[in-house]
Amino acid sequence: MSAGVVDHGTMRLALLTLVSATVLAVAIAVATAIGDYTIGLGTVSLAITNGLGLSDADLPPIEESVVWDLRLSRALVAALAGAGLALCGAILQALLRNPLAEPFVLGISAGASTGAVCVIVLGIGAGSLTLSAGAFAGAFAAFGVVAVLSNGATSGPNHTILAGVAASQLFNALTSYIVTTSGNAEQARNVMFWLLGSFGGVRWPDFQLLLVIVPLGLALCIYMARALDAFTFGDEDAAALGVPVGRIRLALFAVTAVMTATIVSMVGAIGFVGLVVPHAARFVVGPMHMRLLPACAIIGAIFMVTADIVSRVIVAQQTVPIGVVTALVGVPFFAIILYRARPQA
Repeated sequence: MSAGVVDHGTMRLALLTLVSATVLAVAIAVATAIGDYTIGLGTVSLAITNGLGLSDADLPPIEESVVWDLRLSRALVAALAGAGLALCGAILQALLRNPLAEPFVLGISAGASTGAVCVIVLGIGAGSLTLSAGAFAGAFAAFGVVAVLSNGATSGPNHTILAGVAASQLFNALTSYIVTTSGNAEQARNVMFWLLGSFGGVRWPDFQLLLVIVPLGLALCIYMARALDAFTFGDEDAAALGVPVGRIRLALFAVTAVMTATIVSMVGAIGFVGLVVPHAARFVVGPMHMRLLPACAIIGAIFMVTADIVSRVIVAQQTVPIGVVTALVGVPFFAIILYRARPQA
């Protein structure tokens, strides 16, 4: 009987994995094909195999360049960004024991915004500091503030959340002050577009960096999956089970900070992915983190690639910031979570 149950569960998981991988591949193919200049899926396939050196098909140079140099890298970055943000959301919801936790609860997004504004508006770095580098520095500055305010790994979940709120307010205020006192209308528009998220400027070097950061972060988190399961019952219970609470919490916070800071520095602040996707993944595979974390990664990738497609087709001849699309899905879902989490009379 037990063997049959195990076999049934294994087959179900394998089927879900196969279906998810297929859906993701189709979403990436569609994202690569559509745009101001639509390209057929057959041409897309040949352009990709040409780029990988697996074929030598004769294609129009402009179509091959659009597919390989622009759209494919964008779709792959979107997939990895979605996977990383969803993964971070699942980790923080376990560590903080809060269903509303997401990657930006630590103030990292606000810090990245301040760093980006310093480069765009104030010109810090005099051309030697890129927008991504400035955003990354700002993100880690915010993480440092949270670490100081929350006393590192020794504080409880509520203390950490309050520290993140304080850091977010601080860096949001700095961003607003810099834009209103030093920026012109064009700079303010550029800042606003970046704050809402965009994949328009990503290229292969961005994908190569995320291809290292996100899978490595996933592997580290899966390695600590049992500790994450223990954290959901509270620090005292986790310690009773032999989990080194302080060390594991600090390590997982660092992993989420690196992944979030890297993603935000490339594509801006894209909200609600880390909030919505972990709950959807729990509905599909359950709460055990050994299954939940990979599920979050692949569902997050599908969600982000799909959102990027919608952002390019929802308004003719115009790309809507990706954060607007994710918010249209995330806000109603957020309201449902709040309703379900309300105190019972």
